[in-house]
Amino acid sequence: MGSSRNIIVVLVAILIAGSCIVGTASAHFAMLFPGGSMDVVPEDYIASLGEEKTVLITWGCPFKELFDCIDVPEVYVRAPDGNITQLTPVETSVAGVKAYNVSFTVDKRGDYIVYAAMNVSAIKGEFVDHAKAVIHCGQASWNGWDAEVGDKVEIIPYIRPYGLEEGTVFKARALQDGEPLTNTTVFVVKYRLSDDPWVLKKAEAIYPQDSWMMVKGQVKTDADGDFVYTLDEPGVWAIAVFGKGVMERSIFLVPVFDSFPPTEKGDYSASPKADTTPESPAAGLFTTVGLILLSAVLLIRKRSGEL
Repeated sequence: MGSSRNIIVVLVAILIAGSCIVGTASAHFAMLFPGGSMDVVPEDYIASLGEEKTVLITWGCPFKELFDCIDVPEVYVRAPDGNITQLTPVETSVAGVKAYNVSFTVDKRGDYIVYAAMNVSAIKGEFVDHAKAVIHCGQASWNGWDAEVGDKVEIIPYIRPYGLEEGTVFKARALQDGEPLTNTTVFVVKYRLSDDPWVLKKAEAIYPQDSWMMVKGQVKTDADGDFVYTLDEPGVWAIAVFGKGVMERSIFLVPVFDSFPPTEKGDYSASPKADTTPESPAAGLFTTVGLILLSAVLLIRKRSGEL
């Protein structure tokens, strides 16, 4: 009887510990920030052809604080043509905590998917984050943004995840082992450390009953693993979902621009371009002949006294 009671106590303790881990970890994400700093903006997820793109990898609460990356992430980039390259993380420091940078050259037009797997729990190394972001390059080269990279838990967007403006209703599908992740909670959080690091204190002052409800959204997946959420502010959003029966999670980073077109006054007209088309030799000849004839007519009229 005593041994059975001890077993029950141990099981309850494990369940409580596990729920605490999930509860804490659900507010902390692995995040991918192109631009190499915490001051990330949506424009950082757009690249120019030939640019070397540096992506900062951090872990922490998007609206509160960052923590040391517990392990070295395993990072890959999928090019627009489908080729996959493993990137080498370089340790760095941001806001006094350990983070990592990876770099690659944007040598094709289209969409690059950067994705990283990182152990974010010191407990038996069981908790793994799969973070993913799309970096776009090229006028109207919109290909590759919805590709699957094969993570155990993965978010696949239905809506192109760039060129979005505030108020966009974002729709995506959650997968586990390639199958729909049904009836599961999805967490949606806007990254605020660079533009409003005091947002939680503001929420606590206005809504002391439950301040976190104002900075951390939730939505459920349906029978097909699909979910929707309105991204109502400009900035960078982290969308996360846990797998079932595994300590793994997918985080998808979505940049959102200000409302477009801009409402403020300004000169947005394109600068007129000089006409560099070479003139036809025939056109020049006709112009010269015309001027000669006109001069001759005027000269004859002058001599005849008409002028």
